Amino acid sequence: MSQLPQTPPAAEDGGAAPQFLGTRIRGLRKRRGMTLAELAAQSELTAGYISQLERNLSYPSIPALFNIARSLGVTIQWFFASEASTAPEDQGYVVRRNSRLSVHYEDGIVDQLLTPQPNRQLEILHSRFPPGTYSQQSYSHEGEEAGYILSGCFELWVGERHFQLGEGDSFSFPSQEPHRYGNPGEVDAVVIWVITPPTF
Repeated sequence: MSQLPQTPPAAEDGGAAPQFLGTRIRGLRKRRGMTLAELAAQSELTAGYISQLERNLSYPSIPALFNIARSLGVTIQWFFASEASTAPEDQGYVVRRNSRLSVHYEDGIVDQLLTPQPNRQLEILHSRFPPGTYSQQSYSHEGEEAGYILSGCFELWVGERHFQLGEGDSFSFPSQEPHRYGNPGEVDAVVIWVITPPTF
């Protein structure tokens, strides 16, 4: 198995996620010596779905991209690391508003990374959920996470527990518990999310 490079190759164009994300998934899969079927089995997805992502025909869901990254031995951030430009004096310490790494998921959910690279022991995300958008299924992983609702309404399921949250509310839970979430409201929900260890 070839060794993983420190940073991903530069995007072929400067567009949004669909123009380069699939290319990077396919490239890393091939460097790992994995077939579509093998990656699908490890990430609990179908080969057809991953093929669509690799051909830049659709956005992934949040759990799908997380599972693909984990199966390939990287964090989500690896696929996007060269997309944001950072001034040399800021590197490792500051993230400017116009230099955030962004991930666009299906249904319009957008995560922006607020913590600088390289990752340390935690990460902070600015997450925007359009009205009626939900993570498609529960998922779990190592670590802990917490969040603060900046605006809008937010629903959260952790294990068998269900919470209705609004502006100013906050939450925290062990990431090993299956969890999912979404926006039941009529306006965007904006959440500041803290995760350790980093998964983005």
